[in-house]
Amino acid sequence: MPIQTPHVQFPELQTPRLFLRALTTSDDHTIFALRSNDEVNRFIGRTAAQTLADAARFIQERMKDIAASECLYWAIELKSTGRLIGTICYWNLNYNEESAEIGYELMPDMQGKGIMQEAITTVIAWGFNEMKLETITAFPLREHDKSVRLLEKNRFSSNGITNGHLVYKLNRQTWRTGRDL
Repeated sequence: MPIQTPHVQFPELQTPRLFLRALTTSDDHTIFALRSNDEVNRFIGRTAAQTLADAARFIQERMKDIAASECLYWAIELKSTGRLIGTICYWNLNYNEESAEIGYELMPDMQGKGIMQEAITTVIAWGFNEMKLETITAFPLREHDKSVRLLEKNRFSSNGITNGHLVYKLNRQTWRTGRDL
């Protein structure tokens, strides 16, 4: 069964503490803060956003990608405050192989609180159950220990190195088996 992406309405997801929703143009200040943060960017390997316009352009590009079923990009918001604190996405969708790459980022003051664990388990379940993915990949930098631990905690397995990034994969069967433990 091929990957199924939403065409009508963006999938809003919830966890006990989090609301995962579509990005909006009003998120530009927080997206700028996230994408210009040196601590976040050093593990993602991207050039820092220089202006608020860069963040606004990024949001518009993700909205177009979502409309074209090329990615799903959630804003991670704390339910208790309504504060946008990070993002999590599926991109590099491969419809033939029923796979997607997962990516995520979190404001430094929110790291180490189990927030990304809460978000990633929900997004992984949604990917396997609703999108009908067979494989989810991730490419953390070798030195990003927190990301590696997060992936391994969620049953991703190491599959080598490419372009200085580790290759981690989780397939549907491994995920299901882990849920049955």
